[in-house]
Amino acid sequence: MKLTVLMENTAADPSLLAEHGLSLYIETEGLGILFDMGQTDGFVTNAERMGVDLSRVDLAVLSHGHYDHGGGLSAFWQVNQTAPVYIHETAFGEYFNGKEEYIGLDPCDKTHPRIILTQGERVLAPHVRLFDGNELVRTYGTDPYGLKKQQGTKRVADDFAHEQYLVIEEQGKRILVSGCSHKGILNLMEWVNPHVVIGGFHFMKLDPTNPDHQATLDLATATLQDYDCTYYTCHCTGEEPFAYCKQTMGEAVTYIRAGDRLEL
Repeated sequence: MKLTVLMENTAADPSLLAEHGLSLYIETEGLGILFDMGQTDGFVTNAERMGVDLSRVDLAVLSHGHYDHGGGLSAFWQVNQTAPVYIHETAFGEYFNGKEEYIGLDPCDKTHPRIILTQGERVLAPHVRLFDGNELVRTYGTDPYGLKKQQGTKRVADDFAHEQYLVIEEQGKRILVSGCSHKGILNLMEWVNPHVVIGGFHFMKLDPTNPDHQATLDLATATLQDYDCTYYTCHCTGEEPFAYCKQTMGEAVTYIRAGDRLEL
């Protein structure tokens, strides 16, 4: 499997754009998969500069209903005329941050004919599947960090039912791709038991100098190291929490940026 990071909060190459968002291009056994589209059309610009032809993408996946992962949907429609986009059926809900600012998707994208709404588990190819984990037990508690969803006339804590995950099984490896791991990276590890993880861990609200936050990170790193797994993280993990985790996890964890290319 080959991975190209099209968009991330930071860029490995100064000629590339960076924004708070994520977009990954994955090549696996005859399939070109676009996973998330950042918050603008910047991922398209970066793809052009990196020689990635988005018109040849076979299918796209939106991990969840936040603007920094799906804001580039309209740009993708323009550069690719054929690929279906798999989006969870609840991803077009109304979502807000702790400041009560709307952080959801553009509702204008909801009716596009190439959107395929998902729930539960869906097989995309013999070696590729999506799942949302909504029926699975969350052994480890998760903190929404102020993120909310509209439920009727009220705004309540987001349970992230709209988030889904990509699992690729290739050459004896099980690879988990997650946009933000809002349902908890430790829960995901328990559910999938992957050999490789790619994506954000949503540690960015944790301050490594705060003893309580430090305890949360210590539990996470200790548990992640119990698995025979290599981690490629980014975006909502946060650079300071990543640096803290790196001290104990060493070569098991790597931070990926826009412009990085990996062969797994």
